[in-house]
Amino acid sequence: MKLHVKKGDTVKVIAGNDRGKTGKILVVYPGKSRAIVEGLNKIKKHTKPNPKNTQGGIVEKEAPIHISNLMVVDSKGNATRIGRRLDEKTSKLVRYSKKTGEVIK
Repeated sequence: MKLHVKKGDTVKVIAGNDRGKTGKILVVYPGKSRAIVEGLNKIKKHTKPNPKNTQGGIVEKEAPIHISNLMVVDSKGNATRIGRRLDEKTSKLVRYSKKTGEVIK
């Protein structure tokens, strides 16, 4: 399944508690249509002491966000829809901004 977002993209949240905030995608789960965005959708997880975390306690971490609530931000900082077109030089599909028409890397 092709998604409009991928790891490393800068995205803007368009719905939910973090609406309007931007961040970088760390992980994408295509099967669940969700992504983890750096610094957004934080949850508190209660953890038992273990060899890695001997103290235990409450840990804050990012939770996955549904990708329908994310829009890719282009180089100018505008949230935009994504299209795909064939590149003439390389004859491969490239993603482009529907707002400005520029190719998104």
